[in-house]
Amino acid sequence: MSSVTTFYFSRIAHSRVYSAQGKKIGRLKDIVVDLSAVNPRVFAFTLQNGRSLDSTPVDIVKDGRQYALHCREEKDIEIKKGENILYLARNILDRQIVDMDGRKVVRVNDLRLATVSTGTYLIAVDVGLEGLMRRLSVAKPIKVFLRLFHKSIPSRLILWNDVETVGTGNTGIRLSTESAKLATLHPSDLADIIEDFDKYTQAAVFATLDEERAADVLEELEPDAQMRIIHGLSVSRAADVLERMPSDEVADILDVLTDDKAEEILAEMESETSDEVRELMEYDDNTVGSIMSTDYVTFNKDLEISEVLRELRSQKPELDTIFYLYIVNNDQKLIATVSLRDLVVSEPETKLSQIMNANLLFVYDHDTIDALTEIVSKYSLFAVPVVDDRGIMLGIVVINDVVYNLLRSRRKRL
Repeated sequence: MSSVTTFYFSRIAHSRVYSAQGKKIGRLKDIVVDLSAVNPRVFAFTLQNGRSLDSTPVDIVKDGRQYALHCREEKDIEIKKGENILYLARNILDRQIVDMDGRKVVRVNDLRLATVSTGTYLIAVDVGLEGLMRRLSVAKPIKVFLRLFHKSIPSRLILWNDVETVGTGNTGIRLSTESAKLATLHPSDLADIIEDFDKYTQAAVFATLDEERAADVLEELEPDAQMRIIHGLSVSRAADVLERMPSDEVADILDVLTDDKAEEILAEMESETSDEVRELMEYDDNTVGSIMSTDYVTFNKDLEISEVLRELRSQKPELDTIFYLYIVNNDQKLIATVSLRDLVVSEPETKLSQIMNANLLFVYDHDTIDALTEIVSKYSLFAVPVVDDRGIMLGIVVINDVVYNLLRSRRKRL
């Protein structure tokens, strides 16, 4: 009989638990860890008979192929509910977690623990096939068989520090309050992860995001995931998040909702934003107006570069809205464009009129998207201004929206 220093949860699951006198006092049901430590520290073992034992005076031993827990003293402990308490079998095993290194959702097949002088700790999760085979008690014979063909069972351990745990209510463990690990991900990576969860977990993760980050993530989600998220939000929360998104993206989302739901959200939004969205929703799906953004930057031709840069620093516009600056007259008619490159390399005292390009390439709001795509492709433009029949500027279409629309159309055809 030897003391075990590292072990898998599956090896000791349902193991016998003995008193100091060698009397059987029950079988192991679960292991409880404290998440407030640097690494999750085991502080209790729960038994199938309802007892909870302090982990400190318990030794995990192996006798041949059998594992058992031996108590140096029977010290019962009361487990108080709290957000730093985690039951490994109930809350982690077979649950979905986020592999932060691989930026994807994986399933926990087993758990790796280690005992050192200061206690027993959860050190890694096993998400590989070997962990599942171990749980089914067939890993060893399969290994022997595969060895004949110089093969092995795929094994994959993820260190606990590279894991973000998610879940809701009784179906999983709660997301850490700060979501520190998930907060480091790019919105598109986080969107991919959220899409892999069930709708309840999607809602739980999304609820931890502030409005600005929630808007960035919502914009990256696939349409069906967007719908699930929006339906799970209160009207006021949905309005607050959507107000931080480009108007064209909001119009696309609300177009899919029922008229009543969309109207509820629009009524909750600020009037200026909701008016822009309503106008965009009036356009037919195949027209430029349906995908244009009303976020763009215009200036008067008589301004100096130094004044323009000062205004840009004040406004802090998104990158894709300033591929070009747009020059309009007092009637808001588009008369010229200025590239960001020309703006940066010009002297501060230079006026926009000296560097602007009056050879306009633009589209009308009622033009077809096919016509827009042709212009973008032919002239290698990053963005195209959109005007009405009077030449008044209404918005822009950036290349990202063109590509997205093409991909969406292709998916529909498939």
